[in-house]
Amino acid sequence: MTGTEAEFTSIEICAGAGGQAIGLHAAGFRHLALVEIDKNARETLRRNIEARPDWGWEKLRCDLSHADVTKFEPLESVKTDGELIKPEDLDLLAGGVPCPPFSHAGKQLGKDDERDLFPRMLYLVEKLRPRAVMIENVRGILDPKFSDYRDYIKAKLQSGDYRAEDGSLVHDEGLGYKVCHWGLLEASDFGVPQLRPRAILVAIREDVLKDDVKYEWPTPTHEHAVSVVEALAESMEERYKTYFGGPRDREAREAYARWHTKATERHEALQAKDGAGIAPTLVGGSKKHGGADLGPSRAKAAWKQLGVSGLGVANDIETSKKKGSEGRDLFGADGPMLTVEQAAIIQGFPGDWIFDGGKTAQYRQVGNAFPPPVAEAVGRSIMDVLKAARERDARTS
Repeated sequence: MTGTEAEFTSIEICAGAGGQAIGLHAAGFRHLALVEIDKNARETLRRNIEARPDWGWEKLRCDLSHADVTKFEPLESVKTDGELIKPEDLDLLAGGVPCPPFSHAGKQLGKDDERDLFPRMLYLVEKLRPRAVMIENVRGILDPKFSDYRDYIKAKLQSGDYRAEDGSLVHDEGLGYKVCHWGLLEASDFGVPQLRPRAILVAIREDVLKDDVKYEWPTPTHEHAVSVVEALAESMEERYKTYFGGPRDREAREAYARWHTKATERHEALQAKDGAGIAPTLVGGSKKHGGADLGPSRAKAAWKQLGVSGLGVANDIETSKKKGSEGRDLFGADGPMLTVEQAAIIQGFPGDWIFDGGKTAQYRQVGNAFPPPVAEAVGRSIMDVLKAARERDARTS
């Protein structure tokens, strides 16, 4: 295999259920390691890699043995071409580091939050020296209150000044990268039927960017947002159709029509205002506070306008019939609840992606995910740079 034909490799930390991994794989990256602490999410990754023919490369090579990223030492464990990876071997280091330290829904403790993994990400950048770095987080990281912390992160990557905790100005020589962009991407611009702005940092190693190789920030792939009624019509009809022709035939037909009408009306009303009837932001929920639902009061109210009850997550079709939970799942006064599979559609997952664990564990994986279509768009923007640099280096050598 020649230098221009070799696979573009990636390592991802905080991989979750694979939302970012799916997108980066679609963009052409092949994963050497996916690091995730949640046992159900790790099993989700394993099951999908083993089940999907198009992930055959990962089935043979992807290291899924690492759970705690604070103990992850890739130079001592991850192999490429049968040998331990060395500095500058890797094309992309990516990660959706935990969002609670910066989320508007939390206390926004930033660097003082024990869950802040930006320092660990910077440590791995220093050790691996990948050609590109991609970090995803919530929009809160871009708030003015975190400007000093952003300056610190940028200075560690590309050289610059930042304000230390004692107020003094500190200069850091950086790790030899250029922070090409740190901005917001809205998931609905990429075909995801959801209001989900994500803050993305893209940094490229300086030697990759030489000789007029430039990075271009992703542009929207969809001129018009995909609405909830467009995204869920088929799966919602499938749920109700299991009752057509039976004792609940009329009830099921009326309930489906009621949902479809309400969701369509919301879509049409928002279209007139350049909206599209998209979903509010899905949330993963907290392991400390009960089961999964579709978010805080404001989100539940938005779902109600779309004809969906946000008070919980429905059982799948077979389980709903087995447990007799149809009254709650499908025929409630506020409309049907979403199944995990439907939440995954709202998050942009492929329809055949497998989620491991119980219903609540599965929903948390979906709600915490990075939408695959957005990850793919960012991945392609990075891939364009890496391909151009590889072709340039092949010519000059």
